[in-house]
Amino acid sequence: MAKEKIVTNVKDQELVKKRRDQMIKGAVNLFKEKGFHRTTTREIAKASGFSIGTLYEYIRTKEDILYLTCDAIYERVRERLELAFVVEHSSQENLVNIITSYFYLMDDLQEEILILYQEVKSLKKETRKYVLQKEQDMVAMLEKMIINCVPDLTQKQASLLANNIIIQGHMWGFRRWILQRQFTLQEYIDLQVEAFLKQLPVKPKFQNGGRER
Repeated sequence: MAKEKIVTNVKDQELVKKRRDQMIKGAVNLFKEKGFHRTTTREIAKASGFSIGTLYEYIRTKEDILYLTCDAIYERVRERLELAFVVEHSSQENLVNIITSYFYLMDDLQEEILILYQEVKSLKKETRKYVLQKEQDMVAMLEKMIINCVPDLTQKQASLLANNIIIQGHMWGFRRWILQRQFTLQEYIDLQVEAFLKQLPVKPKFQNGGRER
């Protein structure tokens, strides 16, 4: 499924994006408070600031809104990672910047991430498969960046590190309510980055032209 397949009667794509963004924002709090199944499209329309008739000009079903919410999360992640990744200066330092940027985004998207994990099961099989594939795509993109920044890593090492980064970023959203009692976001990031860097291969040291033993 692709978001272009969600039927709309509106031809202005900028307006479509604007209205759908409003729906996502209005729906997230409702899904968190009431759950997907107990939330009505009429409530979503009201929270979005327009009528139920206007809402149905941009979507077909309530499931479309949940799908769009999930898709928007992954678009934000893709944009943030691509912005942080500097091909010309790919290095361990660049990797730290990528991880830091990703963690800050997870803090911004805490509510959306919680909804994603709680309600993705409510999607139909085809849409759920698409959403899960988007997560795999994010891991794959991060994995590619990691290998560019740290060429000494094997494919499996990079894959494991990419998955760990994604999950630890999500954990801040899941557990922020208790983690904030002990850590600021930056402290959490610093400690996680320190743990990630320990997983990187240690470069051999050289002394007097020979390998240090």
